Amino acid sequence: MNEPDLIRASDQERDVAATRLQVAFGEGRLDDTEFDNRMRAALTAQTRADLAGLVHDLPAETPGPLPATTGSQPGRLAMAYKNSVRRAGRRRVPERYLAVVYKGSGWLDLRGAELTSAVTTIRAVGYKSRIDILVPPGVRVEADGLGVSTEAGDAAGTLSASAPVVHVHGYAYKGSIEVSSRPPER
Repeated sequence: MNEPDLIRASDQERDVAATRLQVAFGEGRLDDTEFDNRMRAALTAQTRADLAGLVHDLPAETPGPLPATTGSQPGRLAMAYKNSVRRAGRRRVPERYLAVVYKGSGWLDLRGAELTSAVTTIRAVGYKSRIDILVPPGVRVEADGLGVSTEAGDAAGTLSASAPVVHVHGYAYKGSIEVSSRPPER
């Protein structure tokens, strides 16, 4: 190992690696387990060599920004009536988002998404429904409401002051709203 590889990694270098991992996950290059393992390792990497080992098999070029859609605003609402809502992959998530599920299920996977604000607020309402919200490691989660539980958290127990925040306001009647940084066991 040469001398530059032993230089300690900076927060900015960790963020660059984490972004590459998120893009690769959103493109389907990494599965859930591989993404989770690599992301946690990137957030706790000590040296540049540690980071390089996590992204060595991914394309060097990251795609440009997501293409603008008509109206250029990301979707702000997901609803399901006796059905399911599923949002995953590479997409833009607005500052405020509402998910309403009536007698169905919801799956909001933010791990490959671009959060458009430093604080993203998700209002979730589930009537006789379960709504799962997956956040990437390294995101601060704040949750409140009725029937909301969270298992999301930083594995190392520390987040940078500039870490993005996902605030979940939820209400579940005869159901649940689960916020986690890992997919539920199947």
